[in-house]
Amino acid sequence: MTAPHPSRPLRLGTRGSPLALTQARMTIAALRDAHGWPEGMIEIVTIKTSGDRIQDRPLAEVGGKALWTKELDRALQDGEIDFAVHSMKDVETIRPAEIVIAAMLPRADVRDRLIGAESLAALPPSPRIGTSSPRRAAQVRRARPDAEVVLFRGNVDTRLAKLAAGEADATLLASAGLERLGRPDVGHPIPVTDMLPAPAQGAVGIETLAAREELRAILGAIDDPSTNACVSAERALLAALGADCRSPVAALAVRSGAGLHMRAEIMSGDGAICRSGEAMLLQTSDAAALAARLLHDAPAALAELFTGA
Repeated sequence: MTAPHPSRPLRLGTRGSPLALTQARMTIAALRDAHGWPEGMIEIVTIKTSGDRIQDRPLAEVGGKALWTKELDRALQDGEIDFAVHSMKDVETIRPAEIVIAAMLPRADVRDRLIGAESLAALPPSPRIGTSSPRRAAQVRRARPDAEVVLFRGNVDTRLAKLAAGEADATLLASAGLERLGRPDVGHPIPVTDMLPAPAQGAVGIETLAAREELRAILGAIDDPSTNACVSAERALLAALGADCRSPVAALAVRSGAGLHMRAEIMSGDGAICRSGEAMLLQTSDAAALAARLLHDAPAALAELFTGA
């Protein structure tokens, strides 16, 4: 179905990292294919976020996931851009009421990849592992209590350069990002049975203003319903847990018959305490029951890390 040509080029807001720009171009290609638009109907507007500027501290110390979204949100609200593209795992669970997720592209490989060794077990004693993710740090410490976690922030090239410079023995990156950047052979994929991914990992979302109904319909044409359902369920779990960027949480929902099968785990920062569970979900909101069960089964030292407790 061909959508009417906008009266002016639509402005797509994105961060300026190589991965973000690749995901913006993926979004443009999907819209052009869906609507039969020629080139030039969408222009990319690059916006530098606080998360791009601040690289020497964990997100939790400087504002959390909003560091990736607040400048793009402001640009949407001020009319500087028409829609924005995000890696969904970087988007806060609670969003401004006037902004909606209008579409999600088909999800890519959800696994993490280990770069620097074939497996965590293959690393030498007392390995240094670079990551800025509380979830990855907790999973690493759980598997390798002798590991030292080193803060690695920055885009893919920055992190790989830090590894090459000897700042760590290994690092972890998302398979999806590496594949989108044309690096499918970098690192060793870790099975989800060994390392459950972050909620929404591998998914790209497109946001716009709730009031722009015609644009929401245009964007909705490229929505992948299965990805949207699974990612929405994982985000509902985060909301029910009261999790934020400091909370080590892993979750993955996949289609199963008429519903979704979800696996999830919550961990202490050192990985010493972990509670995991799984459930069949008939609707997105059913994720709250799994969250409640995880918190109910968790000792106080773990449950107190989550405001849903």
